[in-house]
Amino acid sequence: MALAETRNGDVWGEADRRHRIIEAAERAFVRHGFHATTMQHVAAEAAMSPGNLYRYFPSKEAIVQALCARDQAERGRAFATFAQAESVIAAMAEGLRMNLLGKPREKMQMILEIWAEAARNPAIAALCGAIDADVHAGLMGLVEAAKGKGEAVADLDADFAARLMITVVVGLFKRRAHETDFDGERELSLALGIFVTLFRGGIRPFSAPDAKGAV
Repeated sequence: MALAETRNGDVWGEADRRHRIIEAAERAFVRHGFHATTMQHVAAEAAMSPGNLYRYFPSKEAIVQALCARDQAERGRAFATFAQAESVIAAMAEGLRMNLLGKPREKMQMILEIWAEAARNPAIAALCGAIDADVHAGLMGLVEAAKGKGEAVADLDADFAARLMITVVVGLFKRRAHETDFDGERELSLALGIFVTLFRGGIRPFSAPDAKGAV
């Protein structure tokens, strides 16, 4: 494995250096705002020269791509753990608590800024679209796992359930990012109540009544 030397003489592997740059980029995105952050900001945060930074990442989009790949790997491990848990719903609840309440509010703000950037930058839009598809597929898998454990009704539409959960969670992320008085436990309880009702078959897609008034 190729090695790189730090300013103080320590030696890091290439993979470790990339990881440290990604972490520095996250801090820079939070500090300056995603759209305003430049590669120079990232280099300064990583305590390295811009020229050295470009050896690892040719653009801000490349850094975001690496961020997404890291998060996708973590998400895949989490979904696998949830599916194998004795209770899928309990595992999902703990995962939501960790991601919604256990991470800094600034992380949510950074995510919202990346979503906003997706409206202007096709490369970022493609990355966000890939994340959405990955999350949707993972949640569908958890619905099927819950069915297998008897925690969800057998006829629950996994696609519908995944889309509903995404809509609820995205709303909570947005509120956590912007509301200074956000009551995390209270809103988490609301979300979990919706999810349990959904898994029990209590929430179904709306069907418009026909001419005779039947739904």
